[in-house]
Amino acid sequence: MHRPAGHEGRVLVLAPRGRDASVIEQVLNRAGTPTGTCADLTDWVTCLRAGAGTALVTEEALAEADTRSLFAWLDEQPAWSDFPFIVLATRQTGRRSEHAAGILARLGNVILLERPINAETLTSAAASALRARRRQYQARSLLAERERTQEHLRLLNEGLERRVAERTREVEAARETLAFALDAAGMGSWDLDLANGTSRHSPRFDAIFGYAEPIPSWTRDAFLAHVVEEDRPAVEKAFSAVREAGGIDLECRITRRDGAVRWVAAKGQVKYDASGAPARIAGILVDRTEQHVTEEALRQAQKMEAIGQLTGGVAHDFNNLLTVIVGGLDMMLRRPEQIDRVKRLAEAAMGAARRGEQLTQQLLAFSRRQMLRPQTLNPNRLLLDFKPLAERAATGAVELSFDLDPALDPIRIDPAQFEAAVLNLIVNARDALEGTTGHARIAVMSRNVHLGTAAVADKGVPPGPYVVVSVTDTGSGIPPDKLQRVFEPFFTTKEVGKGTGLGLSQVYGFTRSAKGFAQIESEIGKGTTVSLYFPRSTDPAGEETGAGPASSIPLRRAGEGETVLLVEDDEQVLRMAVESLEELRYRVIVARNAAEALEHLRGVERIDILFSDVVMPGGMNGSQLAVEAQKLRPGVKVLLTSGYVANLDEGQVMAQSEMPVLNKPYRRDELARSLRLVLGQEGR
Repeated sequence: MHRPAGHEGRVLVLAPRGRDASVIEQVLNRAGTPTGTCADLTDWVTCLRAGAGTALVTEEALAEADTRSLFAWLDEQPAWSDFPFIVLATRQTGRRSEHAAGILARLGNVILLERPINAETLTSAAASALRARRRQYQARSLLAERERTQEHLRLLNEGLERRVAERTREVEAARETLAFALDAAGMGSWDLDLANGTSRHSPRFDAIFGYAEPIPSWTRDAFLAHVVEEDRPAVEKAFSAVREAGGIDLECRITRRDGAVRWVAAKGQVKYDASGAPARIAGILVDRTEQHVTEEALRQAQKMEAIGQLTGGVAHDFNNLLTVIVGGLDMMLRRPEQIDRVKRLAEAAMGAARRGEQLTQQLLAFSRRQMLRPQTLNPNRLLLDFKPLAERAATGAVELSFDLDPALDPIRIDPAQFEAAVLNLIVNARDALEGTTGHARIAVMSRNVHLGTAAVADKGVPPGPYVVVSVTDTGSGIPPDKLQRVFEPFFTTKEVGKGTGLGLSQVYGFTRSAKGFAQIESEIGKGTTVSLYFPRSTDPAGEETGAGPASSIPLRRAGEGETVLLVEDDEQVLRMAVESLEELRYRVIVARNAAEALEHLRGVERIDILFSDVVMPGGMNGSQLAVEAQKLRPGVKVLLTSGYVANLDEGQVMAQSEMPVLNKPYRRDELARSLRLVLGQEGR
């Protein structure tokens, strides 16, 4: 059935009683809908055969007329056609008669409107039916186009098959030359039929596996049998992904026939048949053992150099700190009766210990093993709140300017780590300005940026929207040979005694923990810019809370009978914690691992708070223990303590759990303050 030109947009009306037909026609014409009125059902069917977009009929007209011609016309409709009818029904006091219901069911695609109806309902129903009919015509056109396209593709595939056959004959003629060239390069060629698993291969392929005589056939299972057990899952995964990836590119260890273990690299590309299904995969195999040994030796040398630099820097700084601590303790033990001298030496030892704590936190930041408390916030507010401290760090001789984008997107970061990172950059910029001539200036800038694939290719982060915070100085700049090393721990361009070399490494570790990256640009004589990139957060920004000074909270001692379940595996730390808690008048129950703690929690003795280390032996860490504890005792409070995150993701997980964490090392007053905050009681 072809669409009659000029008729597909009209509504054919059959309403023989009274003024229904003229009223309906007037309503639809006012809405701009072409309308035709028919006197009886015979005339209506004749007009339908001439073409229409939809038909409107009263239910009584159908009930009173001979509908056989109408149903005959419906039976003649092609498969794609589902002609829409609008039936104006009379309000029913009971169920519709079986004859009337049968007519409606026979019509099929019916919009049933119960009278009385308003003009808007009528015009809306007509428009909806016409749209549905137009979509049917569109679908018919698409089906016809699809059939033509499929036929065209079939003809193209037939021609392609002929050309493939011709090219195959050409390839066979060149195979001998190709095999000779590959053999000269030490490469074996292979060709695997994906449908039946059979293969063709060159003699060099067999030789790489240690076979002097050709092997009749290589299958996937035969190849996997030679792969060492540790590498087999990765190789099986690569084989399984061949059809989706369109090829294979793997490197693994194999055991040769003589028992020798060798490194091999296999690369191949899928060839598709005429229907687009993967039919073959062909490629090369090369022995990379010698190259792999050389590369591994180079990586090991680089690793040992980096470890040597790191351990040397740690040892140097900690020896200085231990000299103060050990020397001071030694003199206190020799003359403990000199109270003023003991107090002075103890304060010096405590200061050295605090510097050691800061050094440890910088190392943990670089290695991304520190505890983070990320928040979704606008960094501009942190920068503005932080501005007075930054101005003091820059000193009055340096102009410090802030150029902040007022429409800056929110990011998810740890506020204290962010402020520490920016402060590090400002202090470094200030030091770079020492001794320079001209106007000394440090600029802090924030902007929204969009990074494409090329911009993040070597950064280990996905492309997309980011927020960049940069610190720029007009100092002397950094030489190119040193610029690539500035993020290494204990590498510094400052004079001896003017820096630990951990500031930029801490910045690097912090940005990586925040799923961003740090970038540095410098030019001799013009200055340096360090930029911190953070992915835009889709969460709304909350109330930002910076590091700020700690609130002065009165020391809290335990209430009567308050009991702490202390979980700590280090004996010395355990003794110190017990003594601190007992001095605060808490009753202490000791457990050295999660299993012991769970036994106490399952018991009946009073436990008000669980105070547990995070990293513990025995298969369950402190955060997991806390979850189990709150299942066993829903009312128990939890305070965790940690100086190290064993898993790179654990710090984020613990931060999201909203469990309070007391960082190690801690003093008694800090422990008391944390206990008070957790228990939510006034200090005494």
